[in-house]
Amino acid sequence: MFKVFAFQISDSIDLKSCKSAFTATLYFSDNDELFYEISANKFIYVFKYGVVCFLNHTEVEMSGFLQLISPFSRNPLKERLHEEFEIETEAPKMHLGFNKVSIPEHDTEMLRLIMMHVSQSVALDHFENLTNKLLEETNSHTQVLEIKGKLDLSGPSLKRYIGKTLNLKNRIAENLYIFDSPEETWEDERLSKLDLGLKKTFDLQSRFRTIEEGLAIVKENLELFKDLLQYRQSMFLEWIIIILIAVEVLNLFVEKLMAR
Repeated sequence: MFKVFAFQISDSIDLKSCKSAFTATLYFSDNDELFYEISANKFIYVFKYGVVCFLNHTEVEMSGFLQLISPFSRNPLKERLHEEFEIETEAPKMHLGFNKVSIPEHDTEMLRLIMMHVSQSVALDHFENLTNKLLEETNSHTQVLEIKGKLDLSGPSLKRYIGKTLNLKNRIAENLYIFDSPEETWEDERLSKLDLGLKKTFDLQSRFRTIEEGLAIVKENLELFKDLLQYRQSMFLEWIIIILIAVEVLNLFVEKLMAR
């Protein structure tokens, strides 16, 4: 029985620096991920979107590696998200359960695919948490709008809020590739079957749609907030113009009185 542990440790990881610092055998690498073969049945998977995944490692070994790459992690999380999964090899046939998968043979590509999906799942948890925080913040502003009839956001605050939302959308867009099937599954029926099964097990597509819907709600509210702020600013400018005109008229009136 093999155990998989995936940790979301930060917003992103500098893979180039990580690759230079950790010189174990690289089974696979590209701009988005590093897959290390430490020894027989022992692997580490590092992803640029801030996730590290271990197969068959002790807590001490995992803690040591996470400490090693901590300098290359951008915006480390105060509380790391994690997910566990079990792999049974030499099973009579492939079978997927709630937190366990059985595979009929010991295959490195299968193990890598399983680790990839566990990592994607914990990444989705991270994106979902960030989206929920934006939704909570949005709801607090709409509640103030309902109760007081006015927006409690200033121009700079709204701009920062919009920037936060756009940054999250961009980060998710940058990592959309994690939901694509790896090239290896296109020509291998076993890997393709495992890939589809894992997608269903972790409910990746549905969870991603939930995040998209949440961000769409935030975006819709931002548009409303922006319109309200523009209206408030235009009203303010109109009152300034009215006051200036009134002052000018008053000056003319006073000048005429003084002329008499």
